[in-house]
Amino acid sequence: MTTQPKRLTLVSPEQDQHRNPARKILSARRTNDILGIFAIPLLLFIVLPLIALITRIPIHELFKDLNQQQAVQAISLSLVSSTTTMLVTVLVGTPVAYLLGKKDFRFRRVVDTLIDLPTVLPPSVAGVALLMTFGRRGLLGPALSALGVSIPFTLIAVIMAQTFVAASLYVKAAAIGFSAIDPELKQSAALDGASRWQIFRYVTLPLSWTSLLSGSVMTWARALGEFGATIIFAGNFPGRTQTMPLAIYIGFELDLNIAIALSIILILFSFFTLLVVKGILHHRLNSRLE
Repeated sequence: MTTQPKRLTLVSPEQDQHRNPARKILSARRTNDILGIFAIPLLLFIVLPLIALITRIPIHELFKDLNQQQAVQAISLSLVSSTTTMLVTVLVGTPVAYLLGKKDFRFRRVVDTLIDLPTVLPPSVAGVALLMTFGRRGLLGPALSALGVSIPFTLIAVIMAQTFVAASLYVKAAAIGFSAIDPELKQSAALDGASRWQIFRYVTLPLSWTSLLSGSVMTWARALGEFGATIIFAGNFPGRTQTMPLAIYIGFELDLNIAIALSIILILFSFFTLLVVKGILHHRLNSRLE
């Protein structure tokens, strides 16, 4: 009686991991450990300067520096201007975002490119462009002077510079939110007799509010940290146009402690802004999964 030789079965690594879940989990952990090791240099490069800055001044001296007149003026002016910029952006940017949310209108790519342009332009270029448009000798300068209006080196100039640089963040986020809405929902509302305004108010806004809110918060944060366009178009006048980034810049020459204290405040504002935005996006993702 003869015995047949056993057949050898070749098993690929993928099949072996599929048959052995424990080995698959172990392999995934090893991959994560390796990636974590390679991620350490960049994380340290980001974290160490922040730690060095935050630990530079004791807490009691930090509050003492923030109570100085120059710091108080810079903080209040930054909060007022950035909040105004956010409100203006929502007002004038929502129609543009709603237009970009439609994918079938002419010149969409041109409009989309123009909205993205301020995000890639150096802020100093934006400041020069605004000055050449609204300055005394700019494109609209003579007409504004005839009306008795002077914009450069005023609070309005600060808001305009911030809006020019930061508005695209809101428009892009809102456009993504508008485009994600199912067109059939709008069509159903229209068949039920709803007007365009009612569709926008009762259908579009409730379904896209997370995108609008996250875009607004990011615009506010970007306006809060704007420097280049502001210093060229609005100047650096304490109590009038000096925002926190400008006060930090001049603080290196006059008072380093104030510059560090304001830098810490901006870091905290930026950190909590990102937490809010990520929380909103997480809520949106969970709502979709449900």
